[in-house]
Amino acid sequence: MDQLPLDQVRTLLAVIDAGTFDAAAEALHVTPSAVSQRVKTLERRTGRVLLTRTKPVRPTESGEVVVRYARRLAALERDALTELGITGGPDPARLPVAVNADSLATWFLPALTRVPRDPPVCFELHREDEAHTAALLRDGQVMAAVTSSAEPVAGCTVRPLGLARYLPLASPPFAARHLSGGPLEELLPDAPVIVFDRRDELQDRFVRALVPGAPGASPVRHLVPTSEGFRDAVTAGLGWGLV
Repeated sequence: MDQLPLDQVRTLLAVIDAGTFDAAAEALHVTPSAVSQRVKTLERRTGRVLLTRTKPVRPTESGEVVVRYARRLAALERDALTELGITGGPDPARLPVAVNADSLATWFLPALTRVPRDPPVCFELHREDEAHTAALLRDGQVMAAVTSSAEPVAGCTVRPLGLARYLPLASPPFAARHLSGGPLEELLPDAPVIVFDRRDELQDRFVRALVPGAPGASPVRHLVPTSEGFRDAVTAGLGWGLV
């Protein structure tokens, strides 16, 4: 095998992005059977299963490698066409990026305005916890990720962006009710807490650092899955949290 046929690679990427063979066929203006045949031919050529036939479809570990290759190939093609002064076609460039909610609510959107948009670029943002955004990059769903991991995904590079400072906050009435009358180290692990979602371990790590041996924050936890809502829940006195 000396190369991966471009039409088959692009078809695989279309299936991953669309989620189903039928949707990919519609996007590529071919029949679903043609899409299926291209993917099967690519799998025979590589000698590996590249997709799990679920809804939506998911790339296998080998499929992730091909999807990353396909995204880079598409980006290189757009760059070459731009440098040559040739339009990339009717569809604008698509840039999928994984980003955590707090970055999205603060610095990330202003940063996007600095990205050149000639030719036009469509940003497709995938919101995920900063400890898990790299997984979206690894499986080929995005081309870049804001992540807390310093370890680069295979074929990618890591660039430091800066530091996000979090402060443990509680409203005065909440602090008077739950965090007074004893040492903070004793009271905080039992005080109601605000968490972003079930993957949010920020408050648990803070409690473990403050109280060695503690299992984490209180089991009385309110899930508030937006940065603004999280802040408002702390202000309202539902619980304490790192803001």
